[in-house]
Amino acid sequence: MARQVRAEKTRATIITAAADLFDRQGYEATSLSDIVEHARVTKGALYFHFAAKEDLAHAILELQSVTCHRLARDTGARGRTSLEALMRLTFCLARMSAEDPVLRAGLRLATGVTRPRPPLSHPFTEWLDIVSARLAAAVEEADVHPDADIDVVAHSLVCFFVGTRVVGRAREPVTRQPRRTAEMWQLLIRGLVPVTRRARYLSLAARLEREPAPL
Repeated sequence: MARQVRAEKTRATIITAAADLFDRQGYEATSLSDIVEHARVTKGALYFHFAAKEDLAHAILELQSVTCHRLARDTGARGRTSLEALMRLTFCLARMSAEDPVLRAGLRLATGVTRPRPPLSHPFTEWLDIVSARLAAAVEEADVHPDADIDVVAHSLVCFFVGTRVVGRAREPVTRQPRRTAEMWQLLIRGLVPVTRRARYLSLAARLEREPAPL
């Protein structure tokens, strides 16, 4: 049992080190030797868990997928409206990405040449599915205009959120992301939410910007 725990800890250390390097310098520019040095493990330990750099990228994308689905489930609990659940999900991802190199690396991998192995879907496909489901439910709850094109809105929201994080990474500290997410929602709410419900969600966006990990 102790050996298994050590092995799992070593694997997690290697993934975190690889994620940090993939995020900071890119997948293509990172070698396995770089990862070994950054993780402070032996090459034998790395090859015991991962036969190639592609295996590490896939492991990071898997962890990102698990985290996103868990957050989608958790933020959708507690009797919240679908639009609130969606807003909370984006703020959680924005705030957690400041602390978690795996989430940051997952985004960089998703916007690069790396492709997940089946049956894992591309992150953007998963995000579009989650966002579309939340928006469709929000229409039924009368929190989004009934004539909104869900596919178009979902695509625009994912592009907005991803683009904000990609541009922000090059121009400002990652801790700025909750503010940028609030700005995104202030624009979207004015176009999507009926006037009678708009104040509630504008207030929510301002509050979520200030809350730590708003599940």
